[in-house]
Amino acid sequence: MTNRDVLAIGTSAGGFEALRFLAGEFSRDFPASVVVTIHLSSQFRSELDAILTQAGPLPASFAVDGERLERSRLYIAPAERHLILESGHLRLGSGPRENNARPSLDPLFRSAALCCGPRTVGAVLTGTLGDGAAGLSTLKQCGGITVVQDPSDAAFPEMPTTALARSHPDHVVGLTGMPALFETLARQPAGQAMPIPGNLQYEVDIASGGRSSMHEMDRIGRRSVLACPDCHGVMWEFDDGELVRYRCHEGHAYSAEVMSLALDDNLRRAFGIALQALDERVALARKLEAQASTGGQTRVAKSWAAKAAEFEAEAKVIRDSIRRTDEIAARFTEA
Repeated sequence: MTNRDVLAIGTSAGGFEALRFLAGEFSRDFPASVVVTIHLSSQFRSELDAILTQAGPLPASFAVDGERLERSRLYIAPAERHLILESGHLRLGSGPRENNARPSLDPLFRSAALCCGPRTVGAVLTGTLGDGAAGLSTLKQCGGITVVQDPSDAAFPEMPTTALARSHPDHVVGLTGMPALFETLARQPAGQAMPIPGNLQYEVDIASGGRSSMHEMDRIGRRSVLACPDCHGVMWEFDDGELVRYRCHEGHAYSAEVMSLALDDNLRRAFGIALQALDERVALARKLEAQASTGGQTRVAKSWAAKAAEFEAEAKVIRDSIRRTDEIAARFTEA
């Protein structure tokens, strides 16, 4: 009988150190392929593959499109590509960003659920925001075993906290307890196959780079009143148990929590543009006031002074709005 031969790990902030620790603890004959998605910036070349190879017995490398999965190896999602599992091979998806990230954790977990469900162990480690919670929930629904790092043990607890609350994992454990747990789970027989959600293949195809379809989105979700923070297109709302998610007609996807933060960012940008325009109007009005005063045009100078005061009052409203938006965002993050 097949064992659980796929270990899918997702992490973000604080993940380098966590992955280096795990890499040093794997056994040389670890009976599973280890696939990792970590939020990487495309602005610099990462040496994570070399770091993890040096840290332990398993060779680590950035995934190559079409590469066949092998046991006792560690594969990392490269920057700007979703890591997709497909029939024992790795695919690098060029689909839209999900939860404001590419690579994103959710596509990895969803693709593992689709191709290898009960053969998979999925784990969410340290990180910020809520990427991975929806995908981990889907993986559990498809028969996979799910693990979340104890938030009190994580360098950045927000991602594990969200996954814990939204996906109800099978195991919650500190980082030092994970190597033994992974070893035990990987050597156990795979569980029974479970029914595949009707929208799963479609969502994996979108992450791979397939085209989205409004007709298909209407079939699997319901149109919301929200616009996509990325492309400003129509968004559809999905209920995954206790999870609420959004996806637009271009394929951008958000959890409800990340959607809220993305809308806050758009609001800040809009406020910033408005504030810049008002500051420029104040500066111009003051200049015209000074010119009119110098030329003895008292009435015109008073008119420009009144306009400048009006613009300054409007700018104060915008600045107060920015401050309140930042305070609300800070309270949300702390919660």
